[in-house]
Amino acid sequence: MESMVMKVLIVQFLGFLLFEGFIHSDASIIRRTFVVQETPYTRLCSTKNILTVNGQFPGPTLYAHKDDTILVDVYNRGNQNITIHWHGVKQPRYPWTDGPEFITQCPIQPGAKFSQKILLSDEEGTIWWHAHSDWSRATVHGAIVVYPKKGTTYPFPKPQAEVPIILGEWWKSDVQAVLTEFLQTGGDPNVSDAFLINGQPGDLYPCSKQDTFKLTVDHGKTYLFRMINSAMNNILFFAIAKHKITVVGTDGGYTKPLKSDYLAISPGQTIDFLLEANQQPDHYYMAAKAYNSASAVSYDNTTTTAIIQYSGNYTPSSPSPFPHLPAFNDTKASTNFTGSLRSLASKDHPVHVPLKISTKLFFTVSINTEPCDRNTSCEGPNDQRFAASVNNITFENPRIDILEAYYRGNNGVFGEDFPKFPPLAFDYTNQTIPVEYQRSTNATKVRVLEYNSTVELVFQGTNLVAGIDHPMHLHGYSFYVVGWGFGNFDKMKDPLKYNLVDPPLQNTIAVPKNGWVAIRFKANNPGVWLMHCHLERHISWGMEMAFIVKNGKHPNAKMLPPPPDMPPC
Repeated sequence: MESMVMKVLIVQFLGFLLFEGFIHSDASIIRRTFVVQETPYTRLCSTKNILTVNGQFPGPTLYAHKDDTILVDVYNRGNQNITIHWHGVKQPRYPWTDGPEFITQCPIQPGAKFSQKILLSDEEGTIWWHAHSDWSRATVHGAIVVYPKKGTTYPFPKPQAEVPIILGEWWKSDVQAVLTEFLQTGGDPNVSDAFLINGQPGDLYPCSKQDTFKLTVDHGKTYLFRMINSAMNNILFFAIAKHKITVVGTDGGYTKPLKSDYLAISPGQTIDFLLEANQQPDHYYMAAKAYNSASAVSYDNTTTTAIIQYSGNYTPSSPSPFPHLPAFNDTKASTNFTGSLRSLASKDHPVHVPLKISTKLFFTVSINTEPCDRNTSCEGPNDQRFAASVNNITFENPRIDILEAYYRGNNGVFGEDFPKFPPLAFDYTNQTIPVEYQRSTNATKVRVLEYNSTVELVFQGTNLVAGIDHPMHLHGYSFYVVGWGFGNFDKMKDPLKYNLVDPPLQNTIAVPKNGWVAIRFKANNPGVWLMHCHLERHISWGMEMAFIVKNGKHPNAKMLPPPPDMPPC
């Protein structure tokens, strides 16, 4: 009976979306089932239970075309609360199934089910899904492949094959124990024991060689790699021995072809690139390792590998050729790659950069410290506890989700006075900043945006405690990255150098160490949308905030109602 009622509700919901113009008559409706469960996996010579979807690690890939709707029935048969976020999906007017815990929903409790609707709109390329509660995304994640709209094709020659490449991170210990320990001690989390390519550490780790991911290619053919950085705390460098790559997309949008010997990819980011199998038939390593710009921060300094092996009869070289990767602290290599991305800006894939700005925001992103509990000391600087902030506000999760409170008009859950500018202006990137500036304010605050307002947001990195890169991700939107640089943003000089012609369209952008990034977007998607650093330790410390985008006047500019099976708190 329950399943029949649910089917009726779904049919009604889809009919409503079709009537409202949110799904097209030629688009498909795809139904999938995700079962979240504990599954034993062996890596690095030891076995542990990890949280998975359908027993798979990485999780299953979702395939769709542009404008399709995907219905995912999520069953939580694990032993902890869970939420699932569809990273890079704008979910137009429908934030209810966006997924971040206590922002747009309460978590799905063990034994419960939530039917999530994924409303694809203008996304095209590679995006992904992952857990958005505690540190569960370490193992609960997978790819979403959005093909061009039926009847259209790629803006480049069709490749021989397409290969998802998911970069990940592995701890021998339970990741939730890692989270619990560092939050209790106030220090940095234990670093991971390995990086992964498609769930495997590769030849350089113990007990791993036989399971190394291998890809067989034919000489003369071209392959499309769909890369996702699902690592928890690291920007990664990646390269393939003796092969150049050609970047053709990022974050669910196309780019001008960019040839490179390597790439730098932030947690949360996706990059689509072409590989021409044009070298002497052999076995070639692909490899990834961490980029770490903060000398005082410990990090996983291992290297994960996989192998490209050409088909045919030949004797492989021994050892196989290994790629050159930039040094772990090569900030220039990281920013030069990211700063070279450009939107395709073609007739079929135009850019719509807001030129007249109605809302200007300036957000500092900082590492902070706060005192420990009375009569105790912590493992952060000066026996303090690490924290993190946006505009000096360390975000506190409420115990009822912000979207529900906003929709129902419940007062007291959040404040609407998140500042447009930091409360204190200072030399943000100076090598010596007064210690008293390290304190932040704990609060649950949002910034309210008028519907259709045009927003310019400047992220300013600071050298408080320690300067480091911050890959910032905005839910519900893609944004144009119109400018970036090092040092303090100069509001008079730096906008003169903006790229307003073909800036890349992204949903995740790394703010460089002691630098700034300027983004622009049009606030035309009503709802509650989280913005946060995608380094997991930073969001755990509070480097996040939320936007509320108000309804417009037209019925098609208003947020849709919630589904009937929203998880209770």
